[in-house]
Amino acid sequence: MLQILSLSYNQLTGSIPIEIGNLSSLQWFGLGRNSFTGIIPPSVGNLSNLMVLILADNKIQGKIPQEIGHLSSLTIISFELNKLNGEIPQSIFNLSRLEILSLTINELSGTLPFTIERGLPNLKNLYLASNRLSGRIPTSISNLSNLNVLDLSSNSLSGHIPITLGNLHNLEKLALTTNQFTNDLSVNEQDFLTSLANCTYLKIIWISENYITGLLPKSISLGNLSTSLESFLASSCRISSTIPNEIGNLSNLIRLDLGDNELNGVIPSTLGMLENLQRLDLSGNKLQGSIPNSFCNLRNMYQARLNGNRISGQLPTCLGNLLSLRELYLANNAFSSEIPSTFWSNERIQVIDFSNNFFDGPLPRETGKLKILTVLNLSGNQFSGEIPITFGQLQSLNSLVLSNNKLQGPIPDFFDNLKGLEYLDLSHNNLYGEIPKSLETLIDLSYFNVSFNDLSGEIPNGGPFINFTIDSFRGNKGLCGASRFKFNACKPSKLKPSRKNIYIIYIMPPIAFIIFASIILFLLLRYRARKSMLSPPSNSPIGLDHERVSYYELLRATNNLDQVNLIGRGSIGSVYKGIFPNGMTAAVKVFDLDVQGALQSFDIECQILRSIRHRNLVKVITSCSNLDFKALVLEYMRNGNLDQWLYSPNYFLSITQRLEIMIDVASAMEYLHHDYSSPIIHCDLKPSNILLDEDMVARVGDFGIAKLLTNDRRMELTKTLGTIGYMAPEYGSAGLVSTSVDVYIYGILLMETFTRKKPTDEMFMGQLTLRSWVFGSLPNGIAKIIDVDLLNMDRENIRAKHEMHLTLIIELALECTTDLPEERLHMKDVLTSMGWDLGWVDGRRWGGGGGLRRAAGGRGLVAGGGNGG
Repeated sequence: MLQILSLSYNQLTGSIPIEIGNLSSLQWFGLGRNSFTGIIPPSVGNLSNLMVLILADNKIQGKIPQEIGHLSSLTIISFELNKLNGEIPQSIFNLSRLEILSLTINELSGTLPFTIERGLPNLKNLYLASNRLSGRIPTSISNLSNLNVLDLSSNSLSGHIPITLGNLHNLEKLALTTNQFTNDLSVNEQDFLTSLANCTYLKIIWISENYITGLLPKSISLGNLSTSLESFLASSCRISSTIPNEIGNLSNLIRLDLGDNELNGVIPSTLGMLENLQRLDLSGNKLQGSIPNSFCNLRNMYQARLNGNRISGQLPTCLGNLLSLRELYLANNAFSSEIPSTFWSNERIQVIDFSNNFFDGPLPRETGKLKILTVLNLSGNQFSGEIPITFGQLQSLNSLVLSNNKLQGPIPDFFDNLKGLEYLDLSHNNLYGEIPKSLETLIDLSYFNVSFNDLSGEIPNGGPFINFTIDSFRGNKGLCGASRFKFNACKPSKLKPSRKNIYIIYIMPPIAFIIFASIILFLLLRYRARKSMLSPPSNSPIGLDHERVSYYELLRATNNLDQVNLIGRGSIGSVYKGIFPNGMTAAVKVFDLDVQGALQSFDIECQILRSIRHRNLVKVITSCSNLDFKALVLEYMRNGNLDQWLYSPNYFLSITQRLEIMIDVASAMEYLHHDYSSPIIHCDLKPSNILLDEDMVARVGDFGIAKLLTNDRRMELTKTLGTIGYMAPEYGSAGLVSTSVDVYIYGILLMETFTRKKPTDEMFMGQLTLRSWVFGSLPNGIAKIIDVDLLNMDRENIRAKHEMHLTLIIELALECTTDLPEERLHMKDVLTSMGWDLGWVDGRRWGGGGGLRRAAGGRGLVAGGGNGG
């Protein structure tokens, strides 16, 4: 008898068949993430054994059938992201076993029943956001003692927020944003906030966009909330008063949003105590004073919005130390003086908006170091001088606004280097000269404004300039151009050839030819001399059925091992990019035979790579070997290695990408440990040895110190050690090598990939290691250790799910890195667990029957479908 029907995450269309009601034994029914239309058939009410019903993320319309209230065994209802309308059937509020009710993002109306607690004693998660619900929150909701999540955001609910919400001792998330709630002004302060101090597990309070007036109570920073609260959003209310100094007690706060209120006074210095804070929004208030130096203690800050206040003074010189900062908004304040040169130390910042202040002096040349800067707005200040040539290095820039300053000089030619530029505003300055015609090459440029300067000459008429109007050029009397710009037509110029032109046309070409011919002759003689000194290579020891590559072909492919083609350098050699005559692009690993152990490493790699075959191992093409030269020709990986994707400023990997990479690595290691004829121990897994092909599939490379165990040996002694920080205890101290060594190294690599902390980071000194840091921080929340770029997402419901998945990943890494080898997992088990986690993150895999047990037991789960929902 069919008990589980999970068809989620497909492209199914049509209506849900009425015949579904005939499957009387069905316990799990999941159609999430498809394109079903029509209604929910009332026959679903015949599934008397049904425990989980998931129809999320489709295009289902109509009302929720009353018959669903007959399914007394239901524990999960997930109908979010559809077009359901009408009222929520009262019968659903009588399902006594129901733990999760998720109806978010529909068109449901009506009110919540005032006796909600009587029929839902086991309810844990109530998601009703983004509907058309009205009326009040029933005070009886405070009797749902098991409630973890209450999300009523984006409805038309009104009335006072019940003070009794503080009775929900298991509450973890309270989301009431974008409604018409008010606070009870007959009591002191916002008493419903004060009452929440009783909620020991409360991590999220979202009350933005309601009519909550008065003071921000000090009590919110005291009691249980001081250690549990992670996100407090109260923007666009009518909160007045100062920010209490007690705000610094919220030691685990990750996000604080008090924007668009009526806050006054200064930014308290105690704000710098919030060491875990990642997003801060105090914009649109009446704050005064300066930014306190303690602000620079916010080392995990990702985004800071202080715009739209009355903050003045100079910027703290230590702001450049906030290396996690990606977005800084200081517009519409009263900052003055020059921007400190130290500010530009953070080369990973992406958005800077300092518009409408009183900054002065020349535009900082140091800005050119910000290689991944996308938005720079310095308009409405008092900057003077020319636009620095270093601005031409901002290759990632798509918006540059320098209007309303005192800039002088010509518009630089280098703007054509900024190929991604979409928005360029240089208006209201003192710029002169011509508009560079090279700007016609900026095909993405959709907004261009140079009005009210002192420009002259012809207006370009090609590329994006076809779409611009006179509004882009007003106030420049010396311009001319096409009639649609409403300037005078340009007069044709008839220039006689000058001495300089004659020199360029008639004299320079012969000189250039002579120089070029001399260079070619010199290189040819040098090549022949070098060729005569070299002996021809022996046959390839790899033994693959592939065209042999000679030493001379290898030199030609790499342009004589030119540094321009250098991909990377290691302890025993270098890797070059080579392009061979047949069009093949390959990586050429050249061993430095002057380094002790290089020859042995070459032999080991030849021995191991000769016969192993796996999708996640780097493929060797052939080798080149003579007495004085050893090289391997390997498959070329177009996307470099994991190290550069983790630590280079212009690269980024999402949670899913990192997880997929680590699954690929686990798959390769499982093959080496269990599926090859004899176990192979890699011994040196690290980000620089994890290569990525054009599809971002990970390939494990560099087997220079690998060990091949015989079938009768499970462990071996070695004097060759791996990389410091990654080695297992028994490997580093006694040289003992087994498959457990690779499992340990994999666990360290897994931690590094998701924390973006190298095990050799300077913070790890004495007894503090990457593992002990992760282990000690985990009980206080995953957000303290995970790479800040992964947790800063706008969709908070996605982020909450990801935190749960990330916790599971880190726990797996800790299991891999226990001190005793016999207590570590096998790579088969690691791979199985990692496959589970990928399914949870993006829903593309599902673990069979075991999935039902795991999903039903997960606290706070928003079900989205059987296929990894």
